[in-house]
Parts: sequence; structure tokens; C-alpha cells
Amino acid sequence: MRGFGFSEHGGLDRIGFVEIPEPAPGPGEVRIRIRAAAFNRLDRFTLEGIPGVPIERPHVLGSDGSGIVDALGAGVGDLAVGSSVLINPGIPDGTCEACRAGEEALCRAYRILGEHTQGSATTFVVVPRRNVHPKPERLSFTEAAAAPLVFQTAWRALATVGGVRPGDRVAIIGAGGGTTTAAVQIAKLLGGNVAVASRTLTKAERARALGADAALAFDADHPLDKVLWQWSEKRGVDVIFDSNGAATVPRSVRALARGGRVVVIGATAGPTVEVDLRTLFWRQASIRGSTMANFAEFNAVLGHLAGGQLKPVVDSVYPFEQAPEAFRRFDGADLFGKIVVENPRT
Repeated sequence: MRGFGFSEHGGLDRIGFVEIPEPAPGPGEVRIRIRAAAFNRLDRFTLEGIPGVPIERPHVLGSDGSGIVDALGAGVGDLAVGSSVLINPGIPDGTCEACRAGEEALCRAYRILGEHTQGSATTFVVVPRRNVHPKPERLSFTEAAAAPLVFQTAWRALATVGGVRPGDRVAIIGAGGGTTTAAVQIAKLLGGNVAVASRTLTKAERARALGADAALAFDADHPLDKVLWQWSEKRGVDVIFDSNGAATVPRSVRALARGGRVVVIGATAGPTVEVDLRTLFWRQASIRGSTMANFAEFNAVLGHLAGGQLKPVVDSVYPFEQAPEAFRRFDGADLFGKIVVENPRT
């Protein structure tokens, strides 16, 4: 079976089409014929190689996908072949103490489609039945593929870990990525006063259409912490959503209000930071990590997507044969939203 991915870790020179065995669904599993698959920054990290994460090669990339149910494994009787579905890419073992408590994101055997398993940028994907959901009617296959990973990540980070409450000042660091476009909408849905801070003001301004109340630009002459402090009228920011890591987290901490939270969901600009602990204990603030979501959180997101309160933002759509070009789109300075590849209708 043909898929898009890599045979050896490295940079963009390693990407291309690979051949992997066509999967068959086992007991409790579902096979989906992929109609659309979306890429995430995680795919770049998977390509480069993630320390401590063994990755089967050749490897197909893509954590997000939507399509048509093609085959059912033994014991799956509540889903019809031919159904239009989307995939929850977070795969817990379903048996551990965390899973039994409904905290699947804390499962010690947690896996992500396309990182720990073969991904969605191919013809068929097999996942557990519990990871298959009806595609909301209002979403196209392309939009459905663009939603799962980024919206569940942003929801858990803001609603659960960040604890955003109505009236909170919420800053989203960065503009244009899939998680940030999702985070703006979620923060606003939760009742936050939302600012998007970016190195590019034009991209931050685009976030106003998603509900942002303010668009801010920062640079060496206008550091992030000072920009946020001024926006907050010198009261500090209650919740800061940060996926950059080393480049911004220390300054995000300095911009916190008393009791404020920096929620870190990635480390695109580097994983190691140095912060002044005096700021944390004096303001009784915190840095919290968050990734993916439990099933209840995913279902909450899906309900808002189905109801139209949240909407996937698609930057660009490519045919499957142009997957290499699609993957390089991440480097576009004007990137805004998710990158999706579509399979031919068969």
C-alpha cells in the first residue's frame, strides 16, 4: 500500500512515497478508507526522529484523517460499512488505571496515530473502534481531517489544564498554526478576553476573524512580556497558551497575573528554558504542560464542531500526489491553518 512518509529520519530531503503492508482490522478495530489527511508539526518531529520513541520504517506520516468505513473487525457491530467518519488520533490502551478513570490522555501506553503507528497519509488506516466518530454533517471530509488533533489539544490546554473562566485575559502566542487557530476560537468560546501575539502583525490581525479581541506584535525591541503587560493594563495575563518553548516561555512567565498559568503544548523553538522562580512563587503562578485530550474532552470538541461553534481553519488543500509539496508548505511565512491532502474518490 502506498503512503507518504519516509524510510530514514532526517530533513525534508528524506520525505517521499513509501510502501507498507495493507492493514486488516483485528478484533474491535475498524478500517477506514482515507478521503483526507492533515499534517501537524508533530509530523516534522517524527520525520527528524524523537528521542526515546521507536518509529517503524518505512513510516507513513499524518495524525489526522477522515474517510469511509471500509471493513470491521470481529466484535464491531455498532458501525456500518460505508459510514462517513473522522479519527481521534489519540490511542490509549483502554485498560490502565488512568483510562478506567476517564483520563485517557494520561495513559502510560498512550500512542498517537502517525507517530507511534503508521499514519493517515495513505489509503487505509486501522484504529480501535473507540477512536472512530461520525463525521459531523456540516463538515466536509477536508474540514473533518483538519480538526481532531489541534482542537482536542487546544481544548484540554485551555478548558481543563489552563482553567479559562469567563473574563480571563488569555494570550495565544503565535498565529497561523493549526493549534493557535483552534485555541483562539476555544478561548473565546470559554468567555476569555483573547489576544494573539505574533512576530508578524498581519498574521495576528487575521486571528480577529476567529474571535480574537486584540492583535499584538512582538520583536527584539518590543519583547513579548512587555507587550502582554501593556495589553493587560499592567495586571498580567491569566492564561498564556504557548507552543514555542524556549523562545517565548520565559517571557510568558514574566507576563503572568497573580495566579496565572502558562500552558505549554509544544517546544517548536526548543525544549530547554530558564525561568525566574521568584516570579512563580511571588505571583503564585505556574507553568503547566498539556497534550492531546481524554475522550470526554474530545467529545466536547466534536459537539462544538458539529454545532458550528468551532470551525476548522484550512490553509491549503493538495491532491495526494502532491503530498511532498504540501509538507513543505509548513515553511510558508503566510501559513494560516491546517495543511490537508485529499485522496481520489474511489
